Amino acid sequence: MQSHLVNPGKESFRSALRPADDSQVIPISEPRLIGYARVSTDEQTTALQLDALRAAGCVAIHEESDSGASRSRPGLSRAIEDLRAGDTLIVWRLDRLGRSLRDLLDISELLRERDVALRSLIDHIDTDTAAGRVLYAVLGAVAQFERDVLRERTVAGTRAAKKRGEQIGRVPAKFDGFWPTIRRLGWNAGGV
Repeated sequence: MQSHLVNPGKESFRSALRPADDSQVIPISEPRLIGYARVSTDEQTTALQLDALRAAGCVAIHEESDSGASRSRPGLSRAIEDLRAGDTLIVWRLDRLGRSLRDLLDISELLRERDVALRSLIDHIDTDTAAGRVLYAVLGAVAQFERDVLRERTVAGTRAAKKRGEQIGRVPAKFDGFWPTIRRLGWNAGGV
């Protein structure tokens, strides 16, 4: 049996996509490549990063000019909001995503939880590959280890401070003369 490939015109192609009955067609969305570019100062330019991200096939690129040490990064927030499960966030280098290991671990954990892959063009890291998934697992384990160590240090420090008789937490407010002053002004618990 021979098969023939037909190159339908636009109208025949559209009619081929229409359902024969009245059922709804549910569009299947393809995973997208979303880019993120950042420079640290206004004097720098994202041109090199943008060229690389476009060449990688990004359908949308979010950029900003801000210090990586800043926790408020609206461009990164927009990029993360734009990502859906199955998409890939592409950065030129990992240091463009965050300056500290803690920041990178937090972002990679967030992406992993949302089922979003991460690809760094210069660092040759792609969590869509087997090696990249191992890296993601290691990053996740390191992040969990860091949280556990921080929790252990906090508990140990609190216990040691209590043994020394130190006040833990906020110092209680002093109300010396508070209620007599309130009553003198004519306020009581039942109303003014």
